[in-house]
Amino acid sequence: MNNLAVKELHSEKLVHMPSVNSLLKISLGLILFTMLSTVLVYAETMSVDVDGTSYDVEYTGTGMTVSGIEADTDFISLILTVDVTETSGTLDITLERTFFDSTFDGLDDDFIILADGDEPNFTETETTLESRTLSIELPSGTEDVEIIGSVFGQSLEETPVEETPEEETPVEETPEEETPVEETPEEETPVEETPEEETPVKETPKTQCGPGTILKDGACVLDERCGPGTILKDGACVVDSTPQQSTSSIKGMGKDMLMGVIVAFVGAGIVGIVFGLIARVNKSS
Repeated sequence: MNNLAVKELHSEKLVHMPSVNSLLKISLGLILFTMLSTVLVYAETMSVDVDGTSYDVEYTGTGMTVSGIEADTDFISLILTVDVTETSGTLDITLERTFFDSTFDGLDDDFIILADGDEPNFTETETTLESRTLSIELPSGTEDVEIIGSVFGQSLEETPVEETPEEETPVEETPEEETPVEETPEEETPVEETPEEETPVKETPKTQCGPGTILKDGACVLDERCGPGTILKDGACVVDSTPQQSTSSIKGMGKDMLMGVIVAFVGAGIVGIVFGLIARVNKSS
């Protein structure tokens, strides 16, 4: 009787134990959940007050959090309070030109960025007529990020000044009497023209250089008059407005995806081992 009762209990436990297919489904679900949680990153907004006017700043933080943004009107800069929780973080921030911009002589100028007093690596990933987007790489432990520009709220409308036309007083012109002047004919002395020898002019072939190069000593060389990220246009260095795709954000997403896949596989393996041990114990008992 005791043996029969033990066999019945053992069979009931085997019936309630999950099958191999259910364990595989659970493992795949954990893997997909981990991958989605690490890849999906949503943009956030935070309001900033500048001289009584509130502006919304859109940003995306990867491997970090942003707890506050404030404007410094004396130094024309934005100060962000951040917390980089991973080995490195990436901050993508979009700055509306009506709110904050960096220009010089009517042209776009580079922003100056400081992370705890040091200059981090950053790129301008998108430039339009309405906004500019920056991607900033921050090391672990960074607490303050300062973005220095040149103007706040540059699109504020100024009241035009109406100019009153001045009345012009007509000036009467008095006719002057013209006295006839007798012209005495002058004798023209013939001038002998000596033929000038024509010196042959050597025509040098014109060499056209591509953008970013200049002609020097008959050869195209790199134009070093402008710094990185700028080109020479109409005799002045301007920012190269060609959008550059940021590789830092892609690398950060690739690393996060790889870490998520590894963690998911390890977790699924541990779950499988635990269920296997439970099944083996039940069989042995």
